[in-house]
Amino acid sequence: MKTKHFFLFAILSAFVIASSCKKDDDPQPTPTAGFTVSKDTAAVDEVIQFTNTSANATSFVWSFGDGNSSTEPSPQKAYATSNVFVVTLSATGSGGTELITRNIRVLPFTSYTVVDESNIVSGVPVQFANDSKGATSYEWSFGDPGNTTSTDQNPTFTYAAGGTYNVTLKANGGGGQGVYTKSITVAQGADVKELFYIEYNATLIRKLALDGSGTVTDVLDLTGKGGAGMAYDAAADKIYFSDFEVIPEGKIWRMNSDGSGLEAIVTGLTDPYGIALDTDAGKVYWVDDIGNVSRANLDGTNQEIGIVNITDGLMRAIALDLDNDKMYFYEVNFENLYMANLDGSNPVVIVPGVYGYGILVDAVNDKLYFEDQNSATLIRANLDGTGQIVIDANGTRMYGMAIDYTDNKLYWSGRDSGELTRANLDGSSPEVLKTGLDSPRGIILKQ
Repeated sequence: MKTKHFFLFAILSAFVIASSCKKDDDPQPTPTAGFTVSKDTAAVDEVIQFTNTSANATSFVWSFGDGNSSTEPSPQKAYATSNVFVVTLSATGSGGTELITRNIRVLPFTSYTVVDESNIVSGVPVQFANDSKGATSYEWSFGDPGNTTSTDQNPTFTYAAGGTYNVTLKANGGGGQGVYTKSITVAQGADVKELFYIEYNATLIRKLALDGSGTVTDVLDLTGKGGAGMAYDAAADKIYFSDFEVIPEGKIWRMNSDGSGLEAIVTGLTDPYGIALDTDAGKVYWVDDIGNVSRANLDGTNQEIGIVNITDGLMRAIALDLDNDKMYFYEVNFENLYMANLDGSNPVVIVPGVYGYGILVDAVNDKLYFEDQNSATLIRANLDGTGQIVIDANGTRMYGMAIDYTDNKLYWSGRDSGELTRANLDGSSPEVLKTGLDSPRGIILKQ
């Protein structure tokens, strides 16, 4: 009987031992690493939730690609810089370790505020305060008609007129570009006088605010165009300018003073230079490089080519004396300053032996301004050319001149000096308003 019990016990023990050995030798399940993210594109300081979906793992190590790590199963993370980061999850279980990676793109946090935003008025510089984080460069667009931009971190900008403007800031970082746009409301302030000018080599028409701020605004991109003459129709708020860039397809252009509504009103000209307006009669005048003084209606119709023609002449400038029905023009090949009636009749030389690029009639004071490159001077004279007085000896070519009768100031552009200058009407107290310009040409004064 004892032998039987012993035999049964031995069989049972062998079974238990065999079962135990078989369990220890079974392979363990391999971990499967996995995770999801609340967002794979985020901004600097924006929290990202990492949710662990791994299987067969009991411990985890996260590497976030910025030098930081975590052993939490499902951590949260915010990045302090902009870049593309490789996030790695290492999932470990009894069956081993598996890795999984995923890219996270972090854009700069992009935002700004406007200093004293509730009190913005036109003509007064607006200060923009950049609140962005993680960016290395910036692109501002101020939403004005001239599409003015800046790459300053905290720029200022002066709006010429009241209105609502969409201001956009783009902040660039290693991970890409963040964009923030908001609308600002600008109240209409006191009118600011503006000096418009052609900056020929920069291929732009620009304007300088005459409020002491020195603010320059781009008005029109002149790519493919270029000229020397400008004129202003204040009643219609229209600017006219000449374009001799493509020979023989010279043009006279017209646009609104904000640069919109650009239209070529006269085409097919040979090197048009100076232009002038008789808005009461509805006429635009211009001179060209083949000896012509011509005119047309303000919309370019009814063209009268060569109401004056000087054989082999090279015309450069024109000015009108509407009070006396006269016009003045410069012919530079034979070097003469002419006067004629507005219809082109009776052209006479009033100042021989001079040549230049700018003429201005001061109808209020019955004076004529012209610059002479032979003597490298700016001259003030009576309307018949007598009584000449030198008021500036800078010698620069002056394609544009204008008068502000409110302040009794004369303005001129210096092509060679790269300056915009103003002085009293007798030339005294000159002051340079802007320097470092790339060949400024014609100018107009808007007030």
